[in-house]
Amino acid sequence: MNKRTFLKNTAILGLGGIVVPTISLQGNFISKNTTLDDVAFKQTPLTYAFNALEPTIDAATMEIHYTKHHAAYTKNFNTMLTEQHILEKDIITIFKNISKYPAGVRNNGGGFYNHNLYWSVMAPNAGGEPTGELAKAISQSFGSFAKFKEDFSKAAAGRFGSGWAWLIVKDKKLAISSTPNQDNPFMDLAEIQGVPIFCIDVWEHAYYLKYQNRRADYIGAYWNVVNWKQVSDNFQKAVGV
Repeated sequence: MNKRTFLKNTAILGLGGIVVPTISLQGNFISKNTTLDDVAFKQTPLTYAFNALEPTIDAATMEIHYTKHHAAYTKNFNTMLTEQHILEKDIITIFKNISKYPAGVRNNGGGFYNHNLYWSVMAPNAGGEPTGELAKAISQSFGSFAKFKEDFSKAAAGRFGSGWAWLIVKDKKLAISSTPNQDNPFMDLAEIQGVPIFCIDVWEHAYYLKYQNRRADYIGAYWNVVNWKQVSDNFQKAVGV
């Protein structure tokens, strides 16, 4: 399968925005005859080429990350849903009850969702600083954009092993958090829960080809590709603006 065919076949299902309406977990079991297509979640198609984020993120890393790592999480998540006979099609509801599910649902479901958000908050010819209501909220919560960058970068750099750093909306205010592995702030097991609107992947596969063990360099360069328009849209949805 070539890249064009791969991307064409990866239309997203049910994740048009960051905040997804929740539905009841009642009746969340399906028969053994239910096919994978009945419950499938699919990768969000990239809106830019694999090399579009260079020099911050190299094309080889992007291609491997998207077509191998993210694709595997997506496939395994769908497989787990089928094997566990889980009918629930609202992923946020799954996360809010993640402690009830096997580890495979938690790890692969997180990997599926987290990467969809990660791709969307990056863009070519981006970076700079946010504007409007998001800029005001950042100043109110952290004192300044510079202080926010400092605190967020520390959260990302300080995450031991593999994981993520997040900017979240909690009680309509901004906060920074980090999670291990493929956990995210929607999960009932998260130390700080909230609605994620921005993130950085600090698994080594996100940066090792270019930066090797220099995670701090990757984090510093990451600000050059942040899609603040998308983050702002996520913020407005999360606070109900």
